[in-house]
Amino acid sequence: MAEEKEITLEELKKKLEECQKLKDEYLAGWQRERADLLNYKKEELARIGEVIKYADVGLILKILPILDNFEIAEKKLPENLKADVNVKGILQIKTQLQDFLKSQGVEEIKSLGEKFDPNFQEIVETVEKPGVDSGIAIEEIQKGYKMHNKVIRPAKVKISK
Repeated sequence: MAEEKEITLEELKKKLEECQKLKDEYLAGWQRERADLLNYKKEELARIGEVIKYADVGLILKILPILDNFEIAEKKLPENLKADVNVKGILQIKTQLQDFLKSQGVEEIKSLGEKFDPNFQEIVETVEKPGVDSGIAIEEIQKGYKMHNKVIRPAKVKISK
């Protein structure tokens, strides 16, 4: 017959304390891991949101040259044609493009008359212009755009010396 070992009250208390300590450790570890998982989920959702937010940038960048061409055509339009119904209809397409871009979070970067900012502008040429402070954008060669406050195309400008 196997000998039965009697467990004393002290040994039981000691074992209970050990079990309680292990339980507390495991619980704390589980709680940390759960918090880490929740934080990871939040970060991933934010990252995915950013990816989705800028998913259309490629398409937008392909549309911008079309808008540029409409603006060039409008600037070169003779005064006598500006009132023509057909011309107004064509220029309405430009307005629709601008409205579409705005609905996608795209906005123009204001550069004309502004101090040069390398975050939003590229210098195409530096020109001597009397009466204008140095580093001011005096001509906009190509408009710049940002999408959700992120530059997607910097403005190309001529600045004063």
